[in-house]
Amino acid sequence: MPIRLPFLQSPEKKRSAPASFPIVVGDRVVEVAVRRNVRARRYTLRLDRRGEGAVVTIPKRGSLAEAKAFVARHAGWIAERLAARPDMPEVPVIVPVRGIAYHVLPTGVPRGRIHIMTLDDGPAIEVPGELPHVRRRLADYLKKEARVDLAAAVARHAAALGVRPAAIRLKDTTSRWGSASSRGVLAFSWRLIMAPPFVLDYVAAHEVAHLKEMNHSDRFWAICEGLCPATEAAKAWLKKNGAGLHHLP
Repeated sequence: MPIRLPFLQSPEKKRSAPASFPIVVGDRVVEVAVRRNVRARRYTLRLDRRGEGAVVTIPKRGSLAEAKAFVARHAGWIAERLAARPDMPEVPVIVPVRGIAYHVLPTGVPRGRIHIMTLDDGPAIEVPGELPHVRRRLADYLKKEARVDLAAAVARHAAALGVRPAAIRLKDTTSRWGSASSRGVLAFSWRLIMAPPFVLDYVAAHEVAHLKEMNHSDRFWAICEGLCPATEAAKAWLKKNGAGLHHLP
């Protein structure tokens, strides 16, 4: 009779988790892609980018079984979204944030916060809310981020020049990226948050320089370039790419 020694046996190979699984939705079978995200705090569900299937995100301590149960509970949501897909309001597929292109992932869940994440196919931004509200929620988020970055850039340049702006305001103008009033009020387009950081930094430096020189003289440009050595590169970037920022999100 042969004797088996467990410690000499080859360990069983772990089965890799499936990349997707099917679910019956109404009268059709929908393929649900599986994504794991160690930063996710909960299970989330969305349609894929082609609108032909769905994607479920599993949090760090989640399991495939729980993910399947979660998707099954929301089968009606998938059916509704797939049916509404041809007529749904246009949602941007990609939006740049600080010069990095993010895939926009609407969750369809009314409540929640916007999350920045990295998926297998690149950076993504998860936006809560029903589809008609995704664009507004995304714009609100970008405005908030723009205020933070612009306030920091203005404070740094103002300290370097020994000046103090009266106020900082955000606008959505198409004619200029920033402005400075004689009262010291600086205004900026919130869409600068979509450009690379050196571009936002240049516009902040440009307007702060106006607190010293309310003109575009050689002295003004010397001050501006002293604050932001990338002035010429930023001007060239805005000339080439600036108009495209007004079509997003």
